[in-house]
Amino acid sequence: MELKWLEDFVTLADTSSFSRAAEIRNVTQPAFSRRIKQLEVWLGTPLINRGMLPAELTLAGRNFLPVAQNTIRALHAAREALQPYTEAGMVRFAALHTLTVTFVPPWLQLLEQKAPDTRLSLIPDRGGIEANLAALVDGEADFFLTYAHPRVPFHLDREQFGFLEVGRDRLVPVAAPKVRLQGGKWTHGEGLLDRAVAEGLMLPYLSYGFSSFFGVALGRLFVERPNFRRRPVHENAISAGLKTIALTGAGMCWLPESLILDELRSGTLVRVSAREDWTMELDIRLYRHHGNQSRIVKTFWQTAESVVAAPPTSQPDAAPA
Repeated sequence: MELKWLEDFVTLADTSSFSRAAEIRNVTQPAFSRRIKQLEVWLGTPLINRGMLPAELTLAGRNFLPVAQNTIRALHAAREALQPYTEAGMVRFAALHTLTVTFVPPWLQLLEQKAPDTRLSLIPDRGGIEANLAALVDGEADFFLTYAHPRVPFHLDREQFGFLEVGRDRLVPVAAPKVRLQGGKWTHGEGLLDRAVAEGLMLPYLSYGFSSFFGVALGRLFVERPNFRRRPVHENAISAGLKTIALTGAGMCWLPESLILDELRSGTLVRVSAREDWTMELDIRLYRHHGNQSRIVKTFWQTAESVVAAPPTSQPDAAPA
């Protein structure tokens, strides 16, 4: 049993629409339907009459609705009562792994200059977009720090969720100076992507998979670039993991520039294209739920706003523009 299943069910009861309820809960409709089904399996009885439009609760669903509502209220009340002991005054953050390594440390220094008592409790990156957003939507985190790009829209209700743009980064295609091709042949990494596209070569590709932020963004880029022929040889949703593999010459990949500044300077990683249209310009956004009006959350948001408003020279871009 998961709390979000109960919240999904109550939302569905309120809207009588799977599509509208999924939109409010900020998940895809198939994912929402699966969660309702999981709740029904756990309870051992159907809660929704799916043969009716709009959706109707079964008798069991009508009987269970007040139980679900009371359980949600009780659990939220218990969490609020326990937070002073469990969180010890820390702001709870969900954040993409790369940002915790590259962006958060210098940004936290700027925040502490404005508010010396600033303290963060970081929730580990969950890999997929929906899983990371769920930490914010379900109230497990006060804030969500993420990359943003037009190719990966976040379906969040603007009336409930706001964001600040707190930094910039770039996703760049790179490889080791020597890259191992299929059959064991080695080739120069610099300019490799441009040569491969011109000559129709198949490249060894280090992939983010399909559900992570970068995986979705790159998947949509590749749809626009069918002439990029690739053979996935390794997959990891975490950029630092792909960087480690790229350094061995196993293949090319896209990495946040903030993560590889030292490697680019030393030449242990090189750019595989001279064309800027293979590079993605990224915003770094801080999201919050407007319904969370606790003092510590409001204070942190105001501090973050003051850092954004500071002169550009004092703001910690994750990578040079």
